[in-house]
Amino acid sequence: MDSLTVFGLFAVTTMVACYAFEDRSHWFILGFAASCALASIYGFLQGAWPFGLVEGVWTFIALRRWRVRRAGTI
Repeated sequence: MDSLTVFGLFAVTTMVACYAFEDRSHWFILGFAASCALASIYGFLQGAWPFGLVEGVWTFIALRRWRVRRAGTI
C-alpha cells in the first residue's frame, strides 16, 4: 500500500467512526467535518475530482451541523 492509499484509508475510516459517534458529542461532528476535508484532499490527489468535490461539500454541511449543534448545547 502506498502512502496516498494509507492517507485515504485513514480519512475514510475516521469519517465513518466520527459519523457513528456523532450523537454522543458535537465534537464528533467536528471530527466528521475534518475527516471529510481530508477525504476531499485525498480525492483530488488521486485524481477522482468528483469524489473530492462531493467530500468538500460534505465538509461545509458538517461544519454547519457542528455550529448549530454546539449553539444548542451551550
